[in-house]
Amino acid sequence: MKLLMFNTQPYEIETFEKIADDLNVEIDCIEDGLSLDNVDKTKDYDAITIQQHGKLEGDELYKRLAENGIKQISLRSTGYEIIDLDLANKYNLKVTNVSGYSPRSVSELVLADTMALLRRLKDYSKREERNDFSWTGAQAREIHNLTVGVIGAGTIGSASARIFRALGARVLVYDPVQRTDLADTVEYVDVNYLLSESDVVTLHTPLTPEMDRFMNFDRFKKMKNDAIFINASRGGVVDTDALVAALEAGEIGAAGIDVFDGEAGITSVDLGDKGYDNDNLKALIAMDNVIVTPHIAFFTDVAVHNMALFSVRDAIKIANGQKALYQVN
Repeated sequence: MKLLMFNTQPYEIETFEKIADDLNVEIDCIEDGLSLDNVDKTKDYDAITIQQHGKLEGDELYKRLAENGIKQISLRSTGYEIIDLDLANKYNLKVTNVSGYSPRSVSELVLADTMALLRRLKDYSKREERNDFSWTGAQAREIHNLTVGVIGAGTIGSASARIFRALGARVLVYDPVQRTDLADTVEYVDVNYLLSESDVVTLHTPLTPEMDRFMNFDRFKKMKNDAIFINASRGGVVDTDALVAALEAGEIGAAGIDVFDGEAGITSVDLGDKGYDNDNLKALIAMDNVIVTPHIAFFTDVAVHNMALFSVRDAIKIANGQKALYQVN
């Protein structure tokens, strides 16, 4: 069996080589993302996997995949909003993701951002650059005295909830599905109560139509003025204009942002002197009370390996006419 990996990153090559040996398949890798310009490269392959930010749009792209004998699109990521599921269904293309790749990878970054913001590490670092080693205005709070609100307690959100509870925090959850395995860990509440009561709010939801720009200015205003907001889910669940405005107006105290609107062409790329055109991102990076990372919450050894392995396994299953483990349509 031959598989083609689109948008392959250098850090994935060794993993794919090992997977090919272990599963006795042939894996070829290309740097470009899947598009109408290169879709016909799939003609000589049995299955594909992708990992990219740009949407796969247009009937012709899905039609050509099917005409080339491809039965699936396996994403090496959790989010699948880049796929037009209606078109995938129209051409009998099964779509898979890797929702269980490593929940701790994301939740540990959420914890790291929270602790760094509580301890004001970015602020201290900038002060030291000016030879200012004073303590004024930078007294920290301790996690065990805080209330943490988790919006979306799926696989990743529940891992975050458990980590904060283990550190002694009170944990509130807003999610229409109440998990019985979290019964001794969290309190399920409505979103307005969560926002008003939480010292830290962390977002762990997919980008569905209902969640598009879910965190708007009105919801930021409901938060405590010294609360920390964390987003390591999808950029589109936050109105970034509103986030910047809320921070500038002091409606919230700090933010840790791993995903953001317009990240395609920015994250995972060294732009050097070329720079980038994203005013909101520039504003967030300039703030002493904001930590911005380039969509790296998933980027651990365990997660990278599992994302590659799970996507390849499901691609093989579908190509062989079997049911995939992480099928989403």
